Amino acid sequence: MSQQHVTPARPVASPGPQRPAPPRTSERMRQGLAQRTRSFSAVLGPLGTTFKYVSLVIACAVAIVPLVTIFMAAFKSREEYATTGPLDPPSDWFNLENFVTAFTRGNMLEGFLNTTVILVVSLTGTILIGTMTAYAVDRFDFRGRRLVMGLFLLATLVPAVTTQVATFQIINGLGLFNTRGAAIVLFMGTDIIAIYIFLQFMRSIPRSLDEAAMLDGANRLTIYSRIVFPLLRPAIATVVIIKGLAIYNEFYIPFLYMPSRDLGVISTSLFRFKGPYGSQWEVIAAGTILVIVPTLIAFLLLQRHIYSGLTSGATK
Repeated sequence: MSQQHVTPARPVASPGPQRPAPPRTSERMRQGLAQRTRSFSAVLGPLGTTFKYVSLVIACAVAIVPLVTIFMAAFKSREEYATTGPLDPPSDWFNLENFVTAFTRGNMLEGFLNTTVILVVSLTGTILIGTMTAYAVDRFDFRGRRLVMGLFLLATLVPAVTTQVATFQIINGLGLFNTRGAAIVLFMGTDIIAIYIFLQFMRSIPRSLDEAAMLDGANRLTIYSRIVFPLLRPAIATVVIIKGLAIYNEFYIPFLYMPSRDLGVISTSLFRFKGPYGSQWEVIAAGTILVIVPTLIAFLLLQRHIYSGLTSGATK
C-alpha cells in the first residue's frame, strides 16, 4: 500500500492583545458634555448659592419693609410723620395716641364685633354646605354628576366682578341690603374652593366605613354626622384658616352691601380716616397694626393645619 503524504498543520499563531475599539461619536460627545458640566458646576456652584441667598434676602426685604414702615408710622405724631422718613424710628415709642384714636374714632370695637359675627356665621355655613355637597357628589351616583362638577369648575373661572350687577339686584330683592345677612349669604354661597378641598379629602376616606355603618342600620345622615364629618377635621381646619382670613380682610363686599356706619367691619373702619381733604396715615397705620395682630396670632397657631389639610387628601 502506498503511504499518503500528510502535510503537517501549521501552528496557529496566538492572538496578541486586542486594542480597545475607539469610542463612538455619541459616547465621545456624552463624555465631553459631562466634563463641561462638571467644569461649569465647579465655577457656577458658588455663584448659584450666592444668587439663591441674595434672592431670599430681597424677597424677605420686600415683605418686611412695608410692615416695618407701618410699625414706625403708628408711633409717630402727625408733625413727625410729615417731617421724617418712612424708616426713621419715632421719637417716642410709648406714643399710643394713634392707637386710641383708631380704636375710638374709628369704632374699631364695633368693627371687630361685626366682623366676628359675620366670620362665625359664614364659616359655619360654609363648612356645613361644603361638607354636605362633597359627601353627596362623592358618595352618591346620580345622573348629571359630571355636569355638576363642570358647573363648579365653570363657576371658578367666571370673574366675580362681571356678576356684581346681578348679585346686587338679587341681594336688594331679598331685602338683605344694608344688613349683615348680605355679607353672610355672599360669603357662604361663593366658596367653590372649599367644596373642592372637602371633595379631595373625601375621596381618601374609604367607602367600606359607610358600608359597615349601613350594615349596622345607620342611615346616610348618621354616616355623615357620626363618621365622615369627624374625619374631615384637617380639611375643615384648612378651610377655616383660608376662608377666615379672606372674610377678615374683605373690604369690597362690606363696603358695597353694608354702607351704614353701624355695620362697619374692621376694613371699612380704617377707610373712614381717608377723606377728600387728606388722610391720617399715622392713625391708619395704628389701626392696621390692630388689625394685623389677631390674624398673625391665628396664623402662627394654625399654620400647620394648612399643609396637612391640603395634602392629606392627595393620596389614598
